[in-house]
Amino acid sequence: MRIRDEDGVEEAEFSMAPMIDVVFQLLIFFMVSTTYATQEKELGVELPTARSGESAGGAPQEMVINVFRDGRVTLDGRAVEQGELDRVLAEAARANRATQVTIRGDRLTSHERIVSVMDACGVAGLSNLALGTRD
Repeated sequence: MRIRDEDGVEEAEFSMAPMIDVVFQLLIFFMVSTTYATQEKELGVELPTARSGESAGGAPQEMVINVFRDGRVTLDGRAVEQGELDRVLAEAARANRATQVTIRGDRLTSHERIVSVMDACGVAGLSNLALGTRD
């Protein structure tokens, strides 16, 4: 409701509603446009540290293999056995031999388990391997 003073001139009002609407729209825009890299943030894998290394370039075809402390292996977030891992890696090699494979092994896992995953990649014909570490 507008209040008129004695001269009949309306008083200027400051309305917060349009500003709140704009801020709310910006908040929604940034929340929707943000991408979250959940594939690399697999819970339960404690990566070792390294002083040197390069960030993953975000290759268009990348496979992430996680090796947990207890020897379990996940491929792109789903648990796989050795036979299924061999099959999936062979299919990926047939599709594109340059497919990037990142092996993220827990720092306390058996070295033998990491080597067996690397060997499976080599047998399949994939040679573009990277080991995941923390900075």
